Amino acid sequence: MSPIFHITSEQAWADAQAQGNYTADSLASEGFIHCSEPHQVAWVANQRFRGRSDLVLLHIDPARLQVPVRYENLEGGRELFPHVYGPVPVSAVVSVTRLLPSEDGTFSFDRAR
Repeated sequence: MSPIFHITSEQAWADAQAQGNYTADSLASEGFIHCSEPHQVAWVANQRFRGRSDLVLLHIDPARLQVPVRYENLEGGRELFPHVYGPVPVSAVVSVTRLLPSEDGTFSFDRAR
């Protein structure tokens, strides 16, 4: 199973490591954690995080989750995004890379290091 991806701050990831689980604000407000497929990461980063340099990209193995992952589009449009309906255990995160913007503040997936 291919990984899914979630963009968060370095601080939020550090907090998750200390607690054992990652929970985004959206889990409380919307009931799920927004994630992306590889081809969606740059678009999401540019829509929501343009210019930020404190970001990391969590590579999540869906097989290690004990909560549902649903592919949905709740904002209109045709593209489906993976939504994780519960906390993500730190053990489900198989890799973490920094997500760095280019000089103009935009992101591309290959700028995740």
